Amino acid sequence: MDSVLTIRAGKRALERLKTHGLDPADIEIVPGAAGGPKGLGIAGLDRAIFGEWLPRAPRVRHLIGASIGAWRFAAASCADPMKALGEFARLYVEQSYPPRPSRKFVSDAARVMLDALFIGREAEILSSPWNRLHIVTVRGRWPLTRDSSLHTPLGFGMAAMANIVGRRHLARFIDRTVFLDPRDHPCVMPGRFDAFHTHAVDLDAGNIRQALLASASIPMVLEGVVDIPRAPAGIYWDGGIVDYHLHLPYHHAQGLVLYPHFTDRIVPGWLDKGMPWRRARGPWLDNVIVVAPSREYLATLPGAKLPDRRDFARYAGNDTKRMEVWRRGIAESDRLGEAFLEFSRRPDTARMLPL
Repeated sequence: MDSVLTIRAGKRALERLKTHGLDPADIEIVPGAAGGPKGLGIAGLDRAIFGEWLPRAPRVRHLIGASIGAWRFAAASCADPMKALGEFARLYVEQSYPPRPSRKFVSDAARVMLDALFIGREAEILSSPWNRLHIVTVRGRWPLTRDSSLHTPLGFGMAAMANIVGRRHLARFIDRTVFLDPRDHPCVMPGRFDAFHTHAVDLDAGNIRQALLASASIPMVLEGVVDIPRAPAGIYWDGGIVDYHLHLPYHHAQGLVLYPHFTDRIVPGWLDKGMPWRRARGPWLDNVIVVAPSREYLATLPGAKLPDRRDFARYAGNDTKRMEVWRRGIAESDRLGEAFLEFSRRPDTARMLPL
């Protein structure tokens, strides 16, 4: 495990592991970060957790995802999660774009992938006996109530500058909107827990497709999604803009939070990536366990990194090579899953790091 995984835990989580070990029955919440192709890099970890480990202890669990995290969790909530997660990884790898594709082209490609993965499976996902899927998006406020070649870059440029001054100022431009499984709401949301107004919308068969698309609609790369059924009127974009790594008040949960992540740090919003002082900390993370690839593991991968969105430009004109690299990353990630299962059998808390 030492050469493959980095595991960090909050104070309450660490005490629980010391006294009871790592028991799937203790896991109440699983967050899924935004991050595009990085999600492929932990595909083996997802398969181990959702296909083998968590099913050992059936209970209601809240899967809270933004962007690719929401797509991963929709696949994990299918009747055959192993098959659905594998199909998700395959289709994501096989994306192909011409040079400088239009926003419409990329949005249409995302819709085709969504349909291939989930059309006809809406009821299956929403009736999962144990998983409760919750999808995080954002809704634009002035001047982001229009999506155009003028309004969108101008609005998000202003939002980025406001965010530099203080994350709370971003709330002038964006609302958080969460599409929640109506059967059970997670205790960590909605409600007002930070500067952002949070809209709670019931997730159903009539809006799950638009919610998933919106949650991954990167501004100026994809089109915003307009007027999602049951949600307040407006334009919706990638949930990672506000909740990049989903820094939520997890300490309200009675159980533990298991966070399969691309990295061992939690960055609140996408616009905070370049600000190392904006890292999640404090009591919200007391019951959180973050499981992430180690630096030693990353060093063994092509380019010494997980797949990422820049690979589309890095391998422009050579999709075959990009797909080969990404498939190798997915295959290698089986080591992450094996290391996690080994850790779950014999958790060595002395080697864990604080969160």
